[in-house]
Amino acid sequence: MKFHHIGIPTKDSFEEEIDLPHLKMTVSDHESNAFGIQWQRYWEDAPYPEIVKTIPHVAFEVDNLEQALAGEEVIIEPNSPSEGLTVAFIKVNGAPVEFMEFKKPKD
Repeated sequence: MKFHHIGIPTKDSFEEEIDLPHLKMTVSDHESNAFGIQWQRYWEDAPYPEIVKTIPHVAFEVDNLEQALAGEEVIIEPNSPSEGLTVAFIKVNGAPVEFMEFKKPKD
């Protein structure tokens, strides 16, 4: 696993907001800082569990999402929010954790 970002939910506005209508959320750019901090505001009708909308999560890149999910309590099933990316969320010690598998380019 490799650290990717920390997502921090908020109900407040923040600088340089990026609206993601297809995900029903607004985010900041996690690459704009050296620590991968990403602010996230979920829209009223966002279809995510309350734990994800209210508690910060840590996201990790994984080589094999299916293997990473084995034996874990999955709270958001694998899905593809953007081309070449599949994500899923698990619950660990009462907190959400995101796994991200990026499609590897073919040689």
